[in-house]
Amino acid sequence: MPKTAGIHHITAMVNDAQRNIDFYAGVLGLRLVKKTINFDRPEVYHLYFGNESGDPGTVITFFPWQKQLKGRIGTGQVGVTSYIIPADSFEFWERRLQKFGVETETSIRFGETYLNFKDPDGLQVELVERNEGPTNNWNIGDIDSKVGIKGFGGATLNSAQPNKTADVLENILGLECIGQEEGYLRFKSEAQLGNTIDIKLTPSVRDLMGAGTVHHIAWRAKDDDEHHGWRSLLQENGYHPTEILDRNYFKALYFHEPGGILFEIATDSPGFAVDEQLNELGEKLMLPSWLKSKRDELEDALPSVKVQVLEEDK
Repeated sequence: MPKTAGIHHITAMVNDAQRNIDFYAGVLGLRLVKKTINFDRPEVYHLYFGNESGDPGTVITFFPWQKQLKGRIGTGQVGVTSYIIPADSFEFWERRLQKFGVETETSIRFGETYLNFKDPDGLQVELVERNEGPTNNWNIGDIDSKVGIKGFGGATLNSAQPNKTADVLENILGLECIGQEEGYLRFKSEAQLGNTIDIKLTPSVRDLMGAGTVHHIAWRAKDDDEHHGWRSLLQENGYHPTEILDRNYFKALYFHEPGGILFEIATDSPGFAVDEQLNELGEKLMLPSWLKSKRDELEDALPSVKVQVLEEDK
């Protein structure tokens, strides 16, 4: 049975594109590695943020659309997105978030201390110190490699059927259950990033999909052969995966697990440098081949956005 290395990416929905860039690039110091459009709704941006090269296990993506209604985090969604920060950087992040007016709390789970906060749209985010994971060399403001976010620590899943979600993690995706504590079941994969998944065992409110909620979580497939193998495995086990779709930067398939969460399996390759030079990632609106003829029309319709050093960092 194949085993996923962990999280490939997480995709969420927000309202304002510039506010989204200001927070994830300007405040959290992630790199905008790709500025493209929602392939299914080209009037909406699809923004990707990660480490300096947008490696799997570091990338959170967003569909920013002003007209969408406010959502509610609840059952059948990713409840919390976790990021790894370097050892001895916890106090830096407490001060930094305070400087930008972001309210924080601390919590302890499985012996680790988390710094909890919300982004401007209400998405729940947390930071945790770990030694594992490569250094992120992308710098902005007063964030450097000594304190910069390395990538995902993991995620907390709000499942309508926790035991069945656990079965998918263990027997389809190949994660290992490593413990249960205070209302959470913890699983771990073999990667250094995006490797720790907690299932919340206590009930959540009913979810409402919309701005401020996670749309789906994607798991890593190392290559096309493994990707096809997972699709066959899902079919054999009574799930109904989509066809394999080409998302330019990875191949993707989707399915709903029994707890109501939309899962994706995405290939590691070809990556975000397939249509841009590494030193130019995220600077230009990139379009799939079938929409390149509509560049002028799309650029006129989309709001003007940019990565900028925020006033608090000047």
